[in-house]
Amino acid sequence: MEQVEAKTLLASLGLMLVTLLWGLSFAVVKNSLDLVPPVYMMAFRFSIASLALLLVFPKKLSAITKETLKKGFVLGIFLALGYALQTIGVVYTSAGKNAFITTTYVIFVPFIYWFFTKHKPGFFSIIPAFVGLLGIALLSLQDDLSVNKGDILTLLCGISYAFHMVFIALFTKDDDPILLNLVQIFFVTVFSWLLAPFYDGAFPLLAIQAPATIWSMLFLGIFCTMLAFFLQTLCQKFVPPGTASLIMSLEAVFGVFFAWLILGEILSLRMAFGALLVFVAILLSQKKSLPKT
Repeated sequence: MEQVEAKTLLASLGLMLVTLLWGLSFAVVKNSLDLVPPVYMMAFRFSIASLALLLVFPKKLSAITKETLKKGFVLGIFLALGYALQTIGVVYTSAGKNAFITTTYVIFVPFIYWFFTKHKPGFFSIIPAFVGLLGIALLSLQDDLSVNKGDILTLLCGISYAFHMVFIALFTKDDDPILLNLVQIFFVTVFSWLLAPFYDGAFPLLAIQAPATIWSMLFLGIFCTMLAFFLQTLCQKFVPPGTASLIMSLEAVFGVFFAWLILGEILSLRMAFGALLVFVAILLSQKKSLPKT
């Protein structure tokens, strides 16, 4: 029992590291968007991640089965949809609303997990999700609460991420997380390169020759994509989906922190209180959460 709890704690810390990397990626991406269009940036970072995974785990390729390809494809589709919808959605709405609506996955995950496993979430499993969502609202939302096309696209992004998290929890019960991650990253790479010319237009040849852009893409590809998704698929094996989704919502907290630290954006008292609520929600979820996967 103690060994299981230790694994869950370490896995939770691993997921927190993932959210820290993704939070940092917001500042890196924002500094690079003037040079590299968003979907091409997605294509570059996932291509680098795919190559890095192949270099680190070359012997794993021979272990990939048809079942792994099917499950990796499902993960890749939901992950790619989430990234694409979030990227396109932010064009039509504010960054704050985009971040907030994306994290509605903390509400969807318990119910999607219930649908697939018949494990009904208890009342005290839902409370942390709403507390976390309130925290993200204080952290992200400004005065504009109207609904537009970007908000709807971002909501679909949140639903897509919720399915991705649930399927990771289900698939890693019986499959190698490293193989699943390798396959899902590959499919996102393919999807990104297919979408980029239609959404972003011509290939940004001049942009990728700039040293700053190259370093940014390498950082995003290796640390924020390859390492982050490797840790996510590995750690979610030991953390209940509801708790995992709340921990993942820390991405918005770290995003605001690094935007303040690196980009000089404003960090208000209200935003700090919102971040505190997210941490409280995670602590509550450790007390009452969904059954362990």
